[in-house]
Amino acid sequence: MSEQAHEHEPEGHDLYATPVDAVEEPPRTLVTALGRIGPGLILAAAIVGTGELINTTGLGAKAGFTLLWLILASCVVKVFVQVELGRYAIVHGKTTLAAFDTLPGPRLGASWICWLWLIMMLATQAQIAAMEGTVGQAAHMAFPAASDAMADAVGAVVPSWGAFLKTREEYIWAGLTTIAAAALLLSGGYKRIERITTILVAAVTLFTVASVVILQWTTFRIGLPDLASGFTFALPATAVGLAFSAFGITGVGAAELVAYPYWCIEKGYAKFVGPKPASDDARWVDRARGWTRVMQLDAWVSMLVFTIATVAFYLLGAAVLHPQGLDPKGPEMIPTLARMYLGPLEGTPLASLRGGVRVAFLLGAWAVLFKTLYVATAANSRLTVDFLNLTGIWRPEGDAGRERAVKVFCVVYPALALALYYAVREPLGLVKAGGVAQGMMLPLIAGAVIYLRRRDDDPRVGPSRLSDTFTWIAFLAITIVAGYSAFDLARSLVAA
Repeated sequence: MSEQAHEHEPEGHDLYATPVDAVEEPPRTLVTALGRIGPGLILAAAIVGTGELINTTGLGAKAGFTLLWLILASCVVKVFVQVELGRYAIVHGKTTLAAFDTLPGPRLGASWICWLWLIMMLATQAQIAAMEGTVGQAAHMAFPAASDAMADAVGAVVPSWGAFLKTREEYIWAGLTTIAAAALLLSGGYKRIERITTILVAAVTLFTVASVVILQWTTFRIGLPDLASGFTFALPATAVGLAFSAFGITGVGAAELVAYPYWCIEKGYAKFVGPKPASDDARWVDRARGWTRVMQLDAWVSMLVFTIATVAFYLLGAAVLHPQGLDPKGPEMIPTLARMYLGPLEGTPLASLRGGVRVAFLLGAWAVLFKTLYVATAANSRLTVDFLNLTGIWRPEGDAGRERAVKVFCVVYPALALALYYAVREPLGLVKAGGVAQGMMLPLIAGAVIYLRRRDDDPRVGPSRLSDTFTWIAFLAITIVAGYSAFDLARSLVAA
């Protein structure tokens, strides 16, 4: 089945089914395989967001270059778990939650781990709230006159509200951002998400890397000794909490791991393979291996993209914010981040570029946060509908019913996050809260992947011994980090 046909399937066609008549031979060359990637780029759009712009730069601001090794490890190690989740979806034709629902243990309509996913997903709405609020800050900086005009317009109707918005002008833009994201999500499906996110990921990555390169002509130049200090494997006591939160958020977080197979299925990888036959079928095995290789290529290309972007954000925080003792948080987050881009240009031949760089930064900040809000909401909505279907709480009829249910949550979740930002108004704290929730869920996901791999092993289409080894290493590393994070959190609560 072609990509074009996929865009125009009949309303009743189930995107999550693997019918026999939908099989397609996998691409045989690298060039044609690259033309069939896409789910990983959607994932990269979700990854390069609040964790990078806020938490990763904040980590660099506190720790300097010391934790560069942790950022790289976080980006690479979890991809092995991502690949195994993608493999399971392709071979067995099951979404992540449907696979988790087969795990042993307590059940309440669905498996215990599905309920834990729901709790984690609701906690990550704090990160969505941070995105909406920070986008509001960036828009207010870009268009202060428009902010004042809108506050005056509201004040003409309700004077008390107008006076309030004069002190919270990012609230207006956060609200408009929420409406825009919901409207865009309601107007398109997978292909639109893939196109929009691919463009935004490329733009943000190029801008951030260019900003790091420009530092080499300023007083904040990054030298080889600076980079070398990032590989001493030290863990400063002052940055322990933020470091472990960063491990949960940077790279492929728990939310993205669970979401990745859904994007692979909607892309068509599982249905191109077809249903797993009861007997030996060499043609099915060949298709499964071929489309799994495409998925692996997709995962590692996306890893390269988001690792470059993540490292660039970290280096900016370490090189510019750390020496000045600046920490991006609270209502001054966006102004502080703007200084990270503009400050190095002062007193240099590049000073004349400050105006253009300021505009580019504000547009880049909007792109980083809006695309993550957009993709995270699209993923969370799909998973929520799948969860409700598994538990029997709400079982939409057919693909058309599922799509309508997904659209409901594409409105509910951005609105919920907006209310949370209005109530808290602390982006960094919200991001850390979501990071802790994801960090605690990561070892459960990795452990579930290993269990499913062992229980449903099919050596004809299974991973190599090397890949299996790295999956175990990822599980152990993730578990150690999560264990330390839980200990550190408990210790801080007792101390309080």
